[in-house]
This record gives sequence, structure tokens and C-alpha cells, in this order.
Amino acid sequence: MAHVTRPTTPAEAWSALREGNDRFVRGEMQHPSQGVDHRAEVSSAQHPFAVIFGCSDSRVAAEIIFDQGLGDVFVVRTAGHVLDTTVIGSIEYGVDVLGASLVVVLGHDSCGAVAAATAALTTGELPTGFVRAIVDRVIPSIVNLGGSGAVASLDPAVLGHEHVRHTVRMLQGYSRSLAESVDKGQVAIVGLEYTLADGTVHLTEAVGSV
Repeated sequence: MAHVTRPTTPAEAWSALREGNDRFVRGEMQHPSQGVDHRAEVSSAQHPFAVIFGCSDSRVAAEIIFDQGLGDVFVVRTAGHVLDTTVIGSIEYGVDVLGASLVVVLGHDSCGAVAAATAALTTGELPTGFVRAIVDRVIPSIVNLGGSGAVASLDPAVLGHEHVRHTVRMLQGYSRSLAESVDKGQVAIVGLEYTLADGTVHLTEAVGSV
């Protein structure tokens, strides 16, 4: 199985992910960093080149859609890719401690969390239990798109797009260490949107140079 040289800059990291996604879309995956020797090599330390913060959706497995392997990407996932302090801390760990040079916010079409937030704004219907906490964290991303009455008339793709962009901006705003690393050119934060049917990712937002 193929083993790739670790990217060290935001641009190299984004290129590696983009090339991996291209292989995935074509059905020509290399399955890098998955051999027996590499498994033993990374058993003592990890040096991922990117942090991927994505939705927990079972159809959006980051290592698969970017054709990466063991030790390549540090993955953090929550339903609806919603942020809280432990998520931000995990992302900072991937950058500040493990040395990743790229942070990816990975959204996708047909997101259930965005749909639930839309329903909450337009009908007042809220999920029960702690699922409501997820919806509560998505609502700020979309509530200003014309007000609650207009949200229902918008294309769900527009709402998902805005949620990704808002999450990128929140990460930069909430995390001083990430913002400082971006200012120094050491790290970039990008928002990507994944299309379930064809497997492609599209760049939505970029903070820093990629």
C-alpha cells in the first residue's frame, strides 16, 4: 500500500486532501499509510498533517473520502459539526500539540442537523433530550438569512453552505491560538462541502493561504 510524504504547509495539506478526494471520486484509492509496517511506525507517535472537523454522519467518513490512512489526519466529529469548548480544545490539540497545518470544517448536503434547525425556526418544533443542544448550536448559523420566516423558503444547500462558513468564522474567532497561527501563515482553516451522491468536496471558505 502507498505511503505518502507528510505535507508540512497549509497549501501542501490542502493539495493532499484534494488529490485524495479525486482518487476517491474516481474509485482509484491508494489506501496510503495503511500497511503493516506503517501501523507499527505510528504506534509510538502521531504527526497528522490536517485536522478534519466534520459531521458525524455515517456517510461522511473523513479518512475514506480523502483516501488517507493511519496517522494522516486528526478527526473530530459531532452531529452537524457543532462547536463547543471540548471540540475547540480537540482541534487546538491537533494543531498546537500534534503539528497539523490545516484545519478543515467538513459539511455535507442533506444534513439532518441543518434540517432540524430549519424546522425549529419555522415551526417551533424542537427535538427532545440532548439532541436539542445540537439544534441550538446550528440555529445561529442560519437564523440571520432573512429571519425565521424566510429560512423555510431557502434552498437547504444555501443553509448548509452558510453553516459551514459560520463554523469556520467561529473557530477563528473563538480560538486565539488558531487565529495567531493563521496570522503567522503556519495554519489555514478551510470550509468544505461534501456531496453525498458523487463524493466530491468543494471549497466554501478559506482563512489563511491555501
